Amino acid sequence: MPSEVDLPEQAAPRPGIRGARLYLCTDGRQERGDLAEFLDAVLANGVDIVQLREKGLEARRELDLLEQFADACARHGKLLAVNDRADVALAAGAAMLHLGQDDLPPPFARRMLGPGVVLGRSTHDERQVDAAVADPLTGYFCVGPCWPTPTKPGRPAPGLDLVRYAAKAAPPDDPAALPWFAIGGVGSDTIDRVVRAGARRVVVVRALTEAPDPAAAAAALASRLS
Repeated sequence: MPSEVDLPEQAAPRPGIRGARLYLCTDGRQERGDLAEFLDAVLANGVDIVQLREKGLEARRELDLLEQFADACARHGKLLAVNDRADVALAAGAAMLHLGQDDLPPPFARRMLGPGVVLGRSTHDERQVDAAVADPLTGYFCVGPCWPTPTKPGRPAPGLDLVRYAAKAAPPDDPAALPWFAIGGVGSDTIDRVVRAGARRVVVVRALTEAPDPAAAAAALASRLS
């Protein structure tokens, strides 16, 4: 059982996670062929964390793409996150690993990765928020979806009420509280509502991946989180 594994008592976040505000999930832009340019544009204009999210990749191909992500993060002094797979996070030297509710349990991810990688959790209801806040292995959590999104088709959206709940459970202006991000349908037309609900950090996808000018879109979103 996970509770029986001998593990560090808590995560050891790298510098930067608490100051992070804008978290981008993107595919490898293989059809566009502009991954390096896109990453430079958004990381230079307000994105603090970038995660490769592209289902169905073989590990070798994922690592090839993550090498480009890691190079861009190193150039800009930003954080690289890996989605779901602790083995890939270890091989890529990522700063962060994000785990869904049905992914590898955090104790086993921590055992694989050691204390230096920040573990994130997805939360979709109040019980999961409470569990993330109470878990010493969790370095941050995400709350949502705020609105239905094609990124997660069929998943019910708990909406802004869950954002409000998270803001009470982990006050975003409390430096001792666990950092968290609102996710799901966040973009230029919704971000102000998310901030009013209590979020100070957000995850975006289409707001940047589909933007005609990703640099300008990133800068505009970041300015509304400052």
